Amino acid sequence: MTKQTKILGGVLAGIALGAVVALVISSDKDNDMKSKIGDWFCDLFDKSKDKLADVADMVKDKASQIKA
Repeated sequence: MTKQTKILGGVLAGIALGAVVALVISSDKDNDMKSKIGDWFCDLFDKSKDKLADVADMVKDKASQIKA
């Protein structure tokens, strides 16, 4: 990934997060929307944890290969 791609990805993620937060704040009466968004955040968090664990494993493997 290039530096510009990482920056663009960060900006787009920030925009998406801001939109979701705005929906949650503005929809006080719509509890169904809040629960759907909450479930989406939990799923996103779980996927992120899995992906970070995979990256950590790859880094450990590379480090052990370099040491050998």
